[in-house]
Amino acid sequence: MKISVCIPVYNFDVRELVFYLSKEIENQKLNAEIILIDDASTKEFVTINEPLKNNVTQFIFLEKNIGRSAIRNLFLNYASGDFLLFLDCDAKIISENFIKNYIDFITENANSTVIYGGRIPNDSVPHRKYILRWNYSKFRESQHVETRKKNPYLSFQSNNFLIERQLFETQKFNEDLKQYGYEDLIFSLQLKEKNIHINHIENVITNVDLETNLNYLTKSEEAAKNLSFLYKSTNYKDLISEIKLIKFYITLKKYRLDKIFSLFFKINKFFLKYILIHKNVSLKFLDIYKLGIFVENI
Repeated sequence: MKISVCIPVYNFDVRELVFYLSKEIENQKLNAEIILIDDASTKEFVTINEPLKNNVTQFIFLEKNIGRSAIRNLFLNYASGDFLLFLDCDAKIISENFIKNYIDFITENANSTVIYGGRIPNDSVPHRKYILRWNYSKFRESQHVETRKKNPYLSFQSNNFLIERQLFETQKFNEDLKQYGYEDLIFSLQLKEKNIHINHIENVITNVDLETNLNYLTKSEEAAKNLSFLYKSTNYKDLISEIKLIKFYITLKKYRLDKIFSLFFKINKFFLKYILIHKNVSLKFLDIYKLGIFVENI
């Protein structure tokens, strides 16, 4: 059994991550390879990361950005492993047996085809201008393994998971989604449709990239627009019915409050955006903002 560690790279220094993974592979004599694909990063980061060509099996540099879904699917053209282990480029490995933990689980659970390892937030509370993404990671995304197991599909993320190659060849990421947001959730819900179980284990990573409130809010806007695209498509409308934002919108429509909410958001959009960028506020304000962007685009 061979593992292909697949890392999409975009405007981030991945040297520490690659060296850590390479060290584990070498020290534990694992049957594993590391593949990097750079999604048209700036020249600065290409220069920083290019020497890693000597430390990995393959390092591919794309001239044009193809997005989060397409780049993950592209790894099938280069990976030779029986399983593909996907990591975000800003991941920080915590365990000295990170890859081996996945291998051990597969060995002990032969029928497992998808395994999610989880994530935890960075310990240090960042400056206020970075707090929005950190809060979202801490209070929404970072869940104990037992909590994740209760909702195995809704708690899946694509930042740290292993998938059997044969399955991934038939169930790829949805390339209709060109921008940031919901590509991992759609992927997991499509697995659910096919009765493919997602296993959850305690093999967490943390993310070291600090993202400004403005940058993360921009990404959240893109995600809400992605969701509106999916909602308007008959191919996905039923699939996304479990998503909380969609449930809330359906409730608004049921009680004929959607137009009132739309007017409320139009009046308060600037204020909501201001406090999300400049203040440390409840994530409920982010929920309202994302719902407003969603409503604007349906």
